Amino acid sequence: MMQAKEIMTKEVVTVSGSATVAEAVATLKEKGLRALIVEPRYDGDPYGMVTETDIVYKVASNVIYSISFQVYVLMSKPCIVFTPDLGADYVARFFAKSRIRRAPVIQNGLLGVISISDILKKSDFVEKPKSDFDRYCEENPGAREARMYDD
Repeated sequence: MMQAKEIMTKEVVTVSGSATVAEAVATLKEKGLRALIVEPRYDGDPYGMVTETDIVYKVASNVIYSISFQVYVLMSKPCIVFTPDLGADYVARFFAKSRIRRAPVIQNGLLGVISISDILKKSDFVEKPKSDFDRYCEENPGAREARMYDD
């Protein structure tokens, strides 16, 4: 099973929560990205995320009136994070159930970002999906039902 660390995007662009929405939009456009990770303010502070959808929806609905507002006003925080050893199939199922598209990969700091695009382009999850029983057997190799087909 492929792990998050094998398919995540390692080149991550971050933004400060005190940056303006205009600065975030400029960075998104310049780098051709759909989201930025918002840096923690201090040790122990969770990561945040600001997406192009956050910006468009909140500007369109007048939650923010000006692009001079700071990023922290509209970011999602804390955001869902994954560990690098988590299986790509678990990440895919979590994305499907929660309807999110991307999340930071964290272990003693930011390692990367994993997205639906990463799962589709880099993993074998779509081509080789596992049944619930297969996953159960992998997670519980000592269980009687996991061994019943062993020779």
